[in-house]
Amino acid sequence: MPINHIEREVLTPVVRSQVSMLALIRKYRIIPFFANPIEGYSIEEHTLPEFWFTEESLGPWDWKIECIENCDIAYGKFLWGGKASFAMVDVYKELMNWRRSLPKYKPSADQQRILDYMQEHDAISVADVRKLLGIKKSAADAMLGRLQMQTRLVTGVISRVYSGSEQKYSGWQRSSFCTPEALFEELDLPFPDYVPHSLKSDLTPAESLDYVKETVRAACGPVPDRLLLKMIG
Repeated sequence: MPINHIEREVLTPVVRSQVSMLALIRKYRIIPFFANPIEGYSIEEHTLPEFWFTEESLGPWDWKIECIENCDIAYGKFLWGGKASFAMVDVYKELMNWRRSLPKYKPSADQQRILDYMQEHDAISVADVRKLLGIKKSAADAMLGRLQMQTRLVTGVISRVYSGSEQKYSGWQRSSFCTPEALFEELDLPFPDYVPHSLKSDLTPAESLDYVKETVRAACGPVPDRLLLKMIG
């Protein structure tokens, strides 16, 4: 059963555009896309029903593209064992500091080949992974998902796919992935006030874990430690 630690007024759906979705991500600072064991702690549960994957609206599934283009939000499959989530960079770097300290999140030989590939390329796609390792699409998807859980890859660019003679967009998207370092530390953007984000944490891995826990609790109330550890990994 879901754990309900969020006040009733906070549970009121508020997401009705990419602007309000971005505001929600900034408010929570780290939040899963879909409903999960912590009740009310997702983009899905804060979205007005008429905007959630209907024929009239592609809703958050489409709005996420503009949200991650803000350059201070990490998006990928990095919570609840590999579920889509958003995190502000200051929280993501602590998650990264914690995850990369754990032996279970060390790259395998094939995963390291992908990371080596990233040393020479700006991004990698599912098609690139298939070609590099000679594997099927499902295996390539799984490989990229595990690297996102390791906090070694995040979603870099999501492109809308248009099809048919009318070039209709029905929600199909194509993603490419890059390292967090390339996305947040090495970006060269034409914005005069843009300052690259540092991913170097000043905390120990254990302190970083506590930082992420307390960030969630600040938004959701006293969530049990066991549940947070299951979510954070």
